Amino acid sequence: MKTTITKSLLVLAFAGVLSSCEKKENREVIPPNPGNYIIAVTPTAIANKADYLVTASTLESGAVSIIGNGAEQDGTYRYYVTANNKFFSMLYGQGSPGAVTVYGVTDGKLKKLNDYVSATVHAFAPVNDDILTIRVPRRLAAAGTPTVYEWYRVSTVTNQEVGKGTADAITPSGNGEIAHLSWIKQVGNKVFAPYFSIYNSFFTKFPDEAGIAVFSYPDMTYEKTIRDTRTSFIGRYFTDGLGVVENGDCYAFSSSVAADDDPATAVVDAKMTSTKPSAITRIKANTTEFDQSYFFNFEEASNGYVITNWLNIGGNKFIANIEPKATKGQYVTGKRLAIVDVVAKTVKAVTGFPEVAQISNVTTTNYSPKDGKTGYIGVNLVSGETYVYKIDATTATAIRGIKVEGGLITAIQHLD
Repeated sequence: MKTTITKSLLVLAFAGVLSSCEKKENREVIPPNPGNYIIAVTPTAIANKADYLVTASTLESGAVSIIGNGAEQDGTYRYYVTANNKFFSMLYGQGSPGAVTVYGVTDGKLKKLNDYVSATVHAFAPVNDDILTIRVPRRLAAAGTPTVYEWYRVSTVTNQEVGKGTADAITPSGNGEIAHLSWIKQVGNKVFAPYFSIYNSFFTKFPDEAGIAVFSYPDMTYEKTIRDTRTSFIGRYFTDGLGVVENGDCYAFSSSVAADDDPATAVVDAKMTSTKPSAITRIKANTTEFDQSYFFNFEEASNGYVITNWLNIGGNKFIANIEPKATKGQYVTGKRLAIVDVVAKTVKAVTGFPEVAQISNVTTTNYSPKDGKTGYIGVNLVSGETYVYKIDATTATAIRGIKVEGGLITAIQHLD
């Protein structure tokens, strides 16, 4: 009862703050915007408030607001995935189990399909008709106890967990460190799991190695590790570094941000230790080895930038977040954008995007219809304004689209 009352009081306080703001700024009330786009928004009026999900009919114009609108989520630290035309809202429980809510869209409005509780996981992706989620250890288990991944299969047909198991988390690295998965991806009929090896606090003694653990599906039996020493690890923490293009080839980016404890300081402190450039490598379709004939040195092609995230937009093209090499870091997401063609090995800076000094952060869960031309990226500005920008890959330009009122964009997705 206490929790319910407290939550109710917060809702009333939130409504009061928003009402006060509306009166003070004489804002026009924005009505619901029914549509098939879903935007996850974290409120800014009250700290540690759960996300709201709002719909939109277009991302290219107009406005949406969580003030008086949207479906409130249960708990903070949400992450989202779309599969089988359903939207899964998952709670990161920080070690504890978290609520998962499944939505569809009917007549432009969110429709709750199911609720269930799942373990807190660190990597997730659609695989066949499932969503595969994996809980990844950060520390070695006690002596005599195996250090394992815990994996779970959720059916996108029944919206319920249909399988679970464990897999050894040390064997894939081959160096005695934990193979901490940066993400997972279905490639052909396998699950590819790029990782960064860690021994403590995400530090490693093996900074110049890239590895992808390969698992069979659905039994998640470990088969092998695809290795390369031309780059550092693939992806970043909670960041998908793999992209599968139309012909089945798989491209992998490295930010070159491996780190170790700096012995020159008296406290635990990260020091970049990789000697390899930020680069893109390839695994050809129906193979499980890095293609040694392909190497895309991203730092050279971009004149001194590293790639920190990307959005696959189809046609062998990606919208990449980029950051100057001098300011790269383990958790730094670039606030500049570029169009990357992985076949032509080209990088073209996007114009029309807000200046770096104007940006608070750039949304990392974004949407593309995969037409080879278009992507939609959320931008939260220092001014407090929040927009979705349409990125035109053909002209490498950004065009400001829909405005989001009441909070910060955390995800943009679409259901049919």
